[in-house]
This record gives sequence, structure tokens and C-alpha cells, in this order.
Amino acid sequence: MAADKVDPIHQFHIVKLIPINIGGYDLSFTNSALFMVATVAVASAFLYLTTSSRSLIPTRLQSVSEMAYEFVGNMLRDAAGTQGMKFFPFVFSLFMFVLVANLLGLFPYFFTVTSHIIVTFGLAALVIGTVVVYGFMKHGLGFLKLFVPHGVPVYLLPLVVLIEVISFVSRPVSLSVRLFANMLAGHITLKVFSGFVVSLSALGAVGVAGSVLPLAMAVALTALELLVAFLQAYVFAVLTCMYLNDALHPGH
Repeated sequence: MAADKVDPIHQFHIVKLIPINIGGYDLSFTNSALFMVATVAVASAFLYLTTSSRSLIPTRLQSVSEMAYEFVGNMLRDAAGTQGMKFFPFVFSLFMFVLVANLLGLFPYFFTVTSHIIVTFGLAALVIGTVVVYGFMKHGLGFLKLFVPHGVPVYLLPLVVLIEVISFVSRPVSLSVRLFANMLAGHITLKVFSGFVVSLSALGAVGVAGSVLPLAMAVALTALELLVAFLQAYVFAVLTCMYLNDALHPGH
């Protein structure tokens, strides 16, 4: 157990809570699944409790909910225009899920689901899948104009189209890796400095004195991780809005 406390990787281990095996497939309920459920429950409960009894003069928590609503709404209108508001429930749900998951991961002994690339890639694939499906439903083959920028000379068109296709295909990778890498790196760094504090404190008075610096770094990193938790949710949401704009307006 002592080794686990200073092991920066141990916090990312998947643990089976309820083993489930169906037809040879492992469908066990894990700690990752538990915290995804908790993320949805916390976000839903917060939004419901803060908006169920709306008043003309909002409470502090009601103000937070309204600010989140306006923040995402303005982001979507700026990126995709008023037509983009049809995707508001989708973008708002993604923003709240990523934000709450990031924040829950800051609590000691909690699990950070966004530090696993399978989760972030699943969210990114959902975004790109929505873009592709809606783009073809609304524009048909006209959606392919997304890969043919205006004003490109004919002799350069094959190269430009290839670059555009590669850029589009790489979107779910870049979208998922950005969130996963930031959350993973931040939590590992925080765990390392926290481990220094524990290890030095076990050395007596000299060790306790020496642990002041890593303790200060751990506190500073916690504050930074709080900022990163919001920034990564914002970046994920704003990129989603930009990609949805391509589905609405595929022409360059």
C-alpha cells in the first residue's frame, strides 16, 4: 500500500467493481464506469436543483447555471451562427460532462475518466460522427465541398483535397489526445510532488522542513489543475462548435 501512495500511475488503474462476462466479452462495471455515472449524476443534479425554482433575482448557484448556459450559447453562436443553436443540447452536455469529470478528478482518491484516451476518443468520435452524419443528411454529396477550398488551381486540387481529408480524419485524434494528455500529465505531476511530501515527511524533522517546497508546488499545481479543468472543457467545446460549423456550412 505504501508503494501505491507514491506511484503516480496507480491512480489511472482500471479496477473491476462488478465482474460481468457475457458471451466471452468482459463487460464488467469498473471504477471508470462508476465515475462516468457519477459525472452525469452530479452535473444533472446540479443543473436541476439550481434551475428548478428559478427566481427573478437568481441565487449564486442559479447564476452559475445561467452563466454556463450563456457561455456555451454564445460560444456556439459565434462559431456556427444562429443555425448552430440546434446543437446546443449536444454541445452543452459535452461541456458539462468534461468539466464535471475534470473537477471530480481533483478530489483525492477519485478517478479522472478524462485521463483515459478511450473515453476522450469516444467523445471525439461522437463529435466527428455527428458532423459527418448531419453534413450528409443536410447537404448530401454537397458536404464533400468541405474538402475542396474555393480558388484552388486545378493542378493543385488533388494535393489540397488530400491534405483536407487527412486534416479532417485527424480531428478526432487531436481532439481526444489534447484532453487526455493534459489531464494525464497534470495528475502525474501533482502525484509526484505529493509523493515527495509524503516521502520527505517520513525522514523526521529535517525531512518535514525539506517537504515545504514540494508541498507549495503541490498546492500551486492543484490551483493550476483547477484552471486546466475548465480550460480543457472550454477547448473541447469550442472545437466541437467549429467542427459543427463545417456540417452546417461546408463551403469554404
